[in-house]
Amino acid sequence: MGVLYRWLIRPFFRFQDSEKAHHRSLLLLRLTTALPLGGTLLKMLYRPRHSVPITVFGQTYNNPFGLAAGMDKNALALRGWERIGLGFIEIGGVTQHEQEGNPKPRMFRANQAQALVNRMGFNNEGSQNIRHHLESHFQRFGRPNVPLWVNVGKSKITPLETAHEDYAATVQALWSFTDVFVVNVSSPNTPNLRDLQNDDGLLRILAACHEINLRLAKESGIQPKPMLVKVAPDLTDEQLVHIAMTAKNNNANGIVLSNTTIERPDTTNRNDAQVFSQTGGLSGQPLKQRSTEMIRLVRQHVGDDWPIIGVGGISSAQDALEKIKAGATLVQAYSGFVFEGPSLVKSIVHGLNYSLNAEGFTSLESAIGVDEQPK
Repeated sequence: MGVLYRWLIRPFFRFQDSEKAHHRSLLLLRLTTALPLGGTLLKMLYRPRHSVPITVFGQTYNNPFGLAAGMDKNALALRGWERIGLGFIEIGGVTQHEQEGNPKPRMFRANQAQALVNRMGFNNEGSQNIRHHLESHFQRFGRPNVPLWVNVGKSKITPLETAHEDYAATVQALWSFTDVFVVNVSSPNTPNLRDLQNDDGLLRILAACHEINLRLAKESGIQPKPMLVKVAPDLTDEQLVHIAMTAKNNNANGIVLSNTTIERPDTTNRNDAQVFSQTGGLSGQPLKQRSTEMIRLVRQHVGDDWPIIGVGGISSAQDALEKIKAGATLVQAYSGFVFEGPSLVKSIVHGLNYSLNAEGFTSLESAIGVDEQPK
């Protein structure tokens, strides 16, 4: 089915506006699960036959490969993502207030480089609307059988000085439906958002979210939800280590490396060059090396036990394994699904299972960080 996607479906979407193609893919996935036997068909075609389990954040994940934020902002296709065998699903970015995002067009494909450039601007239905949608979904279908993560961003209309209140409001609205929160202070498409990666901004956000998290956990009689921080790849190494240690020492339970980049690779391809000239964040294969370098660097400084989630340029099992050996606990993809389709899940999970066995690892955990030292 991966060949079918690459030869038939991907070329069909290539002639469409990138954002429209993205939306139609989501609707197709959602529609398929609504059809009689549609979910069964997805399982038969795409669900991995092997598991690569790992226990993290107090839960056992069937495999370490998840959906990155941005692919399904409003949780439109939860059942579809679960059926194709993902280890976890991240929705969002979700902001407190509903917002349309930046003017269109705002998503572009660089096909030769297997990269995307987007300046979406946190377009989403807002925390209260998404809360109602999740509540309806859970009542009808139950909780997803895989962990559900929520990526939390700042509303464009909210001043930086009160950003912590904005983040905390979204955490409160979606707390009951979420297994893990990801605090996104690194999107390049909301003005000045990356300024919140500095000490004052990040500490205020973490403190406000932690307060809500503790209160709701106490009221519910359960453990607080894990809270992660997602940072930009355009930081210097010194800035990256500083932010990671600040997050670790202030109630963050892990870090996501990394968001999209404002840097651009060199290219001689005319179409790709035109895409790279667009304003926005770049994801996909050109981000792979920097993301892996960030994982290795942070793992060297935070020790063995603090989870790192690797995202950036993952389109094969080898890409995923490189990030795990560098120190990633879990991995995610976004652009990889655009260029490889839903068969990417089976390809990566089966490839990880084979490679771990072939290289003599007794578990996924035993492979994390084995290659963290620079060669």
